Amino acid sequence: MSDVPAGRPRVWPHFSSPLRSTALTARLGRVVGICFSICFVTGMLSHYQYHPWSWLPEPSAPLWGYRITQGLHVATGTILIPLLLVKLWSVYPNLFRWPPAKSAKHAIERLSVAVLVASALVELTTGFFNALNWYPWPWSFVPVHRFLAYVVVGSILLHIAVKLPDIKYGLKAKVADGDVLTEVPWEDNPHSSSNNDEKPPPPPTPEGISRRGVLTATGIGVGVIVLTSVGQTVTPLEPIGLLAIRQSKKGPAHVPVNRTADQAGVRKLAVAPDWQLRVRGPQPFALTLADIEQLTAHEASFPITCVEGWSVGAEWRGMKLIDIVRRAGGDVDSHIRLVSLEPHGSFNQSVIFGPQLSEALLATHLNGTRIDIDHGYPLRLIAPNRAGVLNTKWLKTVEVL
Repeated sequence: MSDVPAGRPRVWPHFSSPLRSTALTARLGRVVGICFSICFVTGMLSHYQYHPWSWLPEPSAPLWGYRITQGLHVATGTILIPLLLVKLWSVYPNLFRWPPAKSAKHAIERLSVAVLVASALVELTTGFFNALNWYPWPWSFVPVHRFLAYVVVGSILLHIAVKLPDIKYGLKAKVADGDVLTEVPWEDNPHSSSNNDEKPPPPPTPEGISRRGVLTATGIGVGVIVLTSVGQTVTPLEPIGLLAIRQSKKGPAHVPVNRTADQAGVRKLAVAPDWQLRVRGPQPFALTLADIEQLTAHEASFPITCVEGWSVGAEWRGMKLIDIVRRAGGDVDSHIRLVSLEPHGSFNQSVIFGPQLSEALLATHLNGTRIDIDHGYPLRLIAPNRAGVLNTKWLKTVEVL
């Protein structure tokens, strides 16, 4: 092999690190694939919270169901950021192989990899910004995040299909042995799909950290991120939640707040002396705040879980929503729309039906005290196994559909 492959520019990046190898990349890729699978499945479960089929309502049990699935979604999405970066580092030299494309088929393959990398980085980055409640872009996060997830998963499946021979070879080879990803022409690449049965040359001895050391360091880093961030979901780990975006001790009544009354523009409306809950249905009626205070006889222990991944158990007191529905002429089979005082926003109303309707409260008290205005005063919905953003705050109307 000549020092400079034919046609390649003389000024060209050169990679000689013995750490990169197909064996290392395959193992990193396996973990990345598992994590993306978890994110996709839990993300679809979260999406179903927003758009359930009328004949298959969300269950109310287990109470902590959404707390587990969404906490897992955000945790795996967070650790995927460093995992994906390490995975990309392990294959970075492939961007500079010469020639850039051996054929039209190979050019399409490389283009598919570009789509995979770009979509995955955008998906993870915007997902992390969503957890921070920061949206520095003009589009709606929820639909873009979902449709981009389809692109990511489709690209991963295509990538696996194309690279299956390399993946099999890499997982079979020992991490300390196997080929080295250095700068060589495609036709001389010892781990290419056409040479997978050949025994690779012995790798040079790394100076400093080894390949196993890379995997160990990555695993330790991921473990630290998990332990210091999941305290926002796993309450016993909250004291070490250095990276937890929200913690219960930092919110009114020991429950965090995502959207305040001032952000929603409802403060004056919520404390207005003439506020009433209007109930619409076959037998419409209205309840004043004094009426509601006399009806708050029911208590329940429901965790509240938000799509950003944080959750906390809480004690609630209020009226049974199903009692209000029946008084308006509805029943357990009704679909109920709850409308907020919030004039605008994607979630200023929600619909509830099925088992969640039977268990839901219109809550006036949280953890033994009157609900704070940022938690939805004068009245809010709370139901088990339900996304926090769908537990509509600052209620003004209940409609029996």
